[in-house]
Amino acid sequence: MKETLLMAVDLGTSFIKAGVYNTNSERVAEYMVPVKDYRPEPGVFIQKGEELFGAVLECIKSVNQQLEDRAASIEAIAFTGQMSGFMGVDKNWEDITTWSCTLDTRYMPYAGRQLEKIGSRFLEISGTNFPAMAPKFQWFQAEFPEEAKKIAKYLMISGYVIGKLGNLPIEDAVMDCSFTSWTGLADVKNGRWSDEICGEIGLDQKYLPRIVDSNYICGHLCKEMAAVTGLKEGIPLVSGAGDKISGCLGAAAVHPGQMVFEASSYGEISCCVEEFRPDLEQGRLDILPAAVPGAFFATHFAAGSGITLDWFINSFVPGAKEDLGAAFAEMEKKIARVRPGCDGLMAIGLLGGSSMPLDGDLRGMWMGFDWSHKPEHFYRALLESFTYDFALAMERIDAIYSDHDLSRVRMIGGGAKSPVWAQMSADTTGKIYETMSRNDVAMWGACLLAGNAVGIFPDLKKAAEQFIHPVKEYYPDSQMKDVYAKYLNLYRDYLKELKGFYRRVADLQRS
Repeated sequence: MKETLLMAVDLGTSFIKAGVYNTNSERVAEYMVPVKDYRPEPGVFIQKGEELFGAVLECIKSVNQQLEDRAASIEAIAFTGQMSGFMGVDKNWEDITTWSCTLDTRYMPYAGRQLEKIGSRFLEISGTNFPAMAPKFQWFQAEFPEEAKKIAKYLMISGYVIGKLGNLPIEDAVMDCSFTSWTGLADVKNGRWSDEICGEIGLDQKYLPRIVDSNYICGHLCKEMAAVTGLKEGIPLVSGAGDKISGCLGAAAVHPGQMVFEASSYGEISCCVEEFRPDLEQGRLDILPAAVPGAFFATHFAAGSGITLDWFINSFVPGAKEDLGAAFAEMEKKIARVRPGCDGLMAIGLLGGSSMPLDGDLRGMWMGFDWSHKPEHFYRALLESFTYDFALAMERIDAIYSDHDLSRVRMIGGGAKSPVWAQMSADTTGKIYETMSRNDVAMWGACLLAGNAVGIFPDLKKAAEQFIHPVKEYYPDSQMKDVYAKYLNLYRDYLKELKGFYRRVADLQRS
């Protein structure tokens, strides 16, 4: 029987990765290339389109070489990766703006002015508290007017890569629906660009790509790119989905009420829901289109939560740079012996500010420490702070989607290796946390979409559920929930009380 293979390309901030899976969800080849970035001054973080695309070609070519003759069995390629950014290209797919992800903050003054003008309409229409492409469009138009004249389309990085791999006419540029919310430009509920928002910021929709479903065949691998990569010409190029949404599919969160806690670099809680219901009261949730047509994800992320934990270990734990895994394992043992509340030490772990609700001036803080506190107290305090932040978001999910069964949470990402964090999360929220049988959920989710597009997995939900299962459950302890509830309320109060303080600090830095 002929083997059938599917390829996923993950367009990450730090790495580009290509992986090939068989139809039993087994990875048979993988290759990863670090991505070069440029940070010439504070607030500037850019990546060049041609270098990103070169890394994609290197990954695909290397995977092809690993597979040898088996590469002829690849039936489709789908894409996942960064979900929030900005790239303008000319009619020949040449990168005009460079790729600007969320770490590039030059556009922030324009974002502030747009939010003052448009306000809650971003959340009501696009489902986001903090739009990215909308203000970046105005920023580039104002700051680089001559370069802006050359732009034919504004894209996400996946659309750029697909266009070049398929040698598509620029008029056929696409954007998968899962990316559209965080642009701030879309009418997400109705699956189209928003006339109101585009009109407010002066953006002609002819410069925007066509919105497509996550299982859409955008084009086929062209002759030139087939020759470069060694793959067969004509392989379908499937839109795929952003890494957060693809990961939810790979984790089989495909029914209303199913939740995923991704404990990773950008920690996130996402709940599959049937209806578009923005959190207009507190602004803790964004609403993103799901990979399964007709569904959405109510989402909250703590920007840089995993990055903060890495920073702490690398900065304050001896030997971490030599063996990071061992350093985390040793810290896990130590924090297990620290009582909830960390003997009076509390933290705000949002070192880069809060996006949900928006507070760009907020920074990190430890409060209540004395000479008795050790590194494990400080580390656990960070974990508790992230847990409280996600718990506040879950309160909003519980309130807005009370008609869903919200009793269980699937935990994925590097943080899922921490039994302390899993149990802490269960105790704080009162929900059952499950660690899962696989952690490559974004890559596998993209392969599911590739297979669905070409008829290999005709039922996307059933296919997703077939290849993953819980391996351990963490049940909430009611007594511990009462303990954590007191600290959760303190955390809630701290965020409110410190809002003005951090704004004053930021004003001093800007003066």
